[in-house]
Amino acid sequence: MGGMKSAAVVIGLAYGVSFSLGVRAQQAPGDGPRYVNATNLVRPADYREWIFLGAGLDMAYNAPPSSDPSSSPQPERHTFTNVFVNPSSYRSFMQTGKWPDRTIFVLEARDSGSEASINKSGRFQAGFTGLEGEVKDSRFPDGWAFFAFNGTAESVEPLSGEPLARGQCVECHTKNTAVERTFVQFYPTLLEVARQKGTLKPGF
Repeated sequence: MGGMKSAAVVIGLAYGVSFSLGVRAQQAPGDGPRYVNATNLVRPADYREWIFLGAGLDMAYNAPPSSDPSSSPQPERHTFTNVFVNPSSYRSFMQTGKWPDRTIFVLEARDSGSEASINKSGRFQAGFTGLEGEVKDSRFPDGWAFFAFNGTAESVEPLSGEPLARGQCVECHTKNTAVERTFVQFYPTLLEVARQKGTLKPGF
């Protein structure tokens, strides 16, 4: 009789562990965006441990202004931008070519340096200058939101229409992006995935 009870306990424990693992597997990943006051994005502390999508140097959406020949030459300043995405969303995109709800992108801006240490040409990344975020989340009216972290702010509100910041972001990310509202055309490995999955916008 005692042996039967022991066996029942062992079976019960095994079932409990199995059930717990199954529930845990169904839970939403924990690396998505976090908020305070429902919609204020918390600054991701570990974004540099996420998936690195790519870097740009001096990328700009507008043509550079023409220089005035009579003006004094300005010292060149170059900026690097690094883009990261939370790992669970990256894995989902690799399977489907689409971004799941609660995807978060972080764009980190850095100054550039040259002719330092043994480097005699080319440019390398230097001091941190800014952080922006883009989130796909159904809690926002059209499913997407944009954020700009000023200084060392721990959380920020979504960009609004003042002064047209959000409108400009939405317009640009609607008209010019390859997949949904994301610039997949600048991330070659993801571009190929989207092409294979048939999720590229027309024209790409």
